[in-house]
Amino acid sequence: MTDWGAIARHIGDVTGQAFTPHDRSSVGGGCISAATVLSDGPRSYFVKCNDASRLDLFEAEADGLAALASSGTIRVPVPVCWGLAGGASYLVLERLNLAGAGRGAEAGRRLAELHRAGGPAFGWHRDNYIGATPQPNNQTPDWIGFWRDRRLGFQLDLAARNGHGRALRHQGDRLLADLGAFIGHQPSPSLLHGDLWGGNLAYLADGSPVIFDPAVYLGDREADLAMTELFGGFGGDFHVAYREAWPLDPGYGTRKTLYNLYHILNHLNLFGSGYLGQARTMIERLLAELR
Repeated sequence: MTDWGAIARHIGDVTGQAFTPHDRSSVGGGCISAATVLSDGPRSYFVKCNDASRLDLFEAEADGLAALASSGTIRVPVPVCWGLAGGASYLVLERLNLAGAGRGAEAGRRLAELHRAGGPAFGWHRDNYIGATPQPNNQTPDWIGFWRDRRLGFQLDLAARNGHGRALRHQGDRLLADLGAFIGHQPSPSLLHGDLWGGNLAYLADGSPVIFDPAVYLGDREADLAMTELFGGFGGDFHVAYREAWPLDPGYGTRKTLYNLYHILNHLNLFGSGYLGQARTMIERLLAELR
């Protein structure tokens, strides 16, 4: 059982102001952790809770949000504190009023600004998670090797352990062997959100965009942009504004399938065989480019 008193005391210790919430409201929408809003009237906080064993997931999320915030490019909910209380893990975040109408063009421009923040190598200083799946981030200057070993290869190995068939593994191995044929440009390591589907973008009352629930690493900016096209939720003004701020390299149309394959494989591993056909179709489409 979650010890809400301990969480409130932790908030007070970190903020330097005693916090005694008199309202606790459950919030829907998450499929991994339970979400609650704690409020004492003037102040409110968004709290995620899970099993004690999931503390590392929250530590990784806080790390990613701090990195995005430090870029100074796009708003994120600031992490306040995290830890264990009453046998549960928790993450306390700034509560933002995400009730505004979208200004997609501004979101596109700000994402391009985020992607201009970078570093010397691909990966991240720590492993984290894509949804609930571990995401290895060992750093390397070799983008092709990173995408082969730490993204597609990792998910294909996990799919094999989850019993999703030899055919997928065989197709995947063929794709991995010729990965360089698809990644034909030399991307710079860009700071990525990492899990940028439509559900992880919202807007404040003034229309300012906010992103959250990241799976941060340094990678090809096209990997973030590709996911914005995978499940929808980003309007045409978003894409136009991004391209005006930072035009895309030739070959993106093929590479976006390669990058989105990672997320479909992850959905296969998280949610089951309903994604198997889509994963195989995507691999077949990519292999056809080699013929």
